Amino acid sequence: MTAVDAAAGTGDMRYDRAREGATVLGIYVASIAVALLVAALVLWATGGSWTTVLSALLDGSLRRPGRWGDTIGEAIPLLLVALGTIVNSKAGLVNIGQEGQLFVGAALATYVATHIGISGPFVLLLMMLAGVVGGAVWAGIASVLRYQRRIPEVLTTLLLVFVAAQAVGYGLKNTDLLLDPTPDTGNRNLISDQLDTATRLPRVSWFGNEFPVSAFVALVLAILVALALAWTVVGFRLQMLGQGPRTAHRAGVSESRYGGLALVVSGAFCGLAGAFMFAGGDFGNYRLTPGFPVNIGWEGLLVALVARSHPLVAIPAAFVFAALRTGSGFLAATGVDRDITRVVQALLVLALLVPPAVLFVRDRRRALAAARDRV
Repeated sequence: MTAVDAAAGTGDMRYDRAREGATVLGIYVASIAVALLVAALVLWATGGSWTTVLSALLDGSLRRPGRWGDTIGEAIPLLLVALGTIVNSKAGLVNIGQEGQLFVGAALATYVATHIGISGPFVLLLMMLAGVVGGAVWAGIASVLRYQRRIPEVLTTLLLVFVAAQAVGYGLKNTDLLLDPTPDTGNRNLISDQLDTATRLPRVSWFGNEFPVSAFVALVLAILVALALAWTVVGFRLQMLGQGPRTAHRAGVSESRYGGLALVVSGAFCGLAGAFMFAGGDFGNYRLTPGFPVNIGWEGLLVALVARSHPLVAIPAAFVFAALRTGSGFLAATGVDRDITRVVQALLVLALLVPPAVLFVRDRRRALAAARDRV
């Protein structure tokens, strides 16, 4: 082969990659456009105007004073839950118990903060550690059942959500555990004591917007997870396990060790999200309540799905989902129910899941056609 032929071959490969990239991008753009069109039709069918609703969502999430700070505050736990979900999905595991792992992490962080007897930055660090331990232990239960008793983690993680809700609810009925013991506090049923001001996460103020410093921690963790999955031996083995347990086992990768690690790490991220929610002030006014998770665990799972298990892509995806949450509060003035945002979320998830399915069918057809040609 001459140098000219080699250069021509390289040029053809670059052209094919560029054309493939343009095709994939076109499919994604078309899917999102169809999803937005369907959302507009749903709004029209319910008597609303998509322009009015879009304006209200933007006002509630970005344009009004202080709103994008609230959106960042909502995005923090969504991103952390998504990062944990990405870790376990890389190992080929399906963890859908994020809501319970977050709740247990928040409860353990609350117990430490309200029973240690002191306050300050040191207690804040202990709270974060307690949240990580709580979420990791709760996911660890599913890990043990998965690899010791062969019970599918998709089942155990889901059922443990309900166990977590009942366990934390019991704790919120007892002053020795989580219930606020202050007798002169009105309407204190099933709420914890309020976090001391010296133990709360510091808040950053930018251009009239406030959000906790945990936003920077979440961004750093997203970068670290991306680097760990792409450049470390552990990340490589997790992805090998996700591609095929039998092949990974033949290569010396222990399924129970690395699969169990992935589930525990996933729960740890969820527990940390719960601790950040309690100490950050954007949820529950620094108190633990029965409905404290407010579906953050479920929506964080959706963020991971939309991000296609890419940690850095999860950052803007979490912000979009947070914007839908904060912007929905402004929909009352439009006459449209705020639950319409859940329809938009579902359509976005479907829109970003359709292209991989289309590409899979196309590649399979090409492979079958190539096999027939060889015969």
